[in-house]
Amino acid sequence: MSVAFTKEESSETASETLLPERPISPHPNLVTEAGLKALELQLQQAREAYDATSTIEDVNERRRQAASPLRDTRYFAARVRTAQVVPEQTSIGTVAFGSTVTFSRSDGRVQMYRIVGEDEADPKAGSISYVSPVARLLMGKVVGDVVSAGGQELEIITIS
Repeated sequence: MSVAFTKEESSETASETLLPERPISPHPNLVTEAGLKALELQLQQAREAYDATSTIEDVNERRRQAASPLRDTRYFAARVRTAQVVPEQTSIGTVAFGSTVTFSRSDGRVQMYRIVGEDEADPKAGSISYVSPVARLLMGKVVGDVVSAGGQELEIITIS
């Protein structure tokens, strides 16, 4: 029988299932308590997804299905391991990590964001990363301060 008709594991097939690592930020991995819990949950879900692939009989299909959960497991394990929980701020006088800031833009819009860790950030849900340009401009400021961002002025209305 010709080798062309046999099923064998090839290094080419194995290399097709190797996904590039998820990039890890060079910034300190600051998180809120809720952010750490979310990272731990995502790590657990990635491990469960990887474990579920062990029942797939075809070795090549198992590799393909396991590639993404395995990569996510490595990423979330690293993020949980390096997480630095920042305690909730007791003083609300200045903008800091964990603060919720309401500001008005020079075009009349009013926006509110909570400043959180990179993995927690979701601007559509009202949270931005502490390393984002807007958060970096706002941190350390107080109510009434004005900063320039993207050709607009932002005036801090409230901090909580």
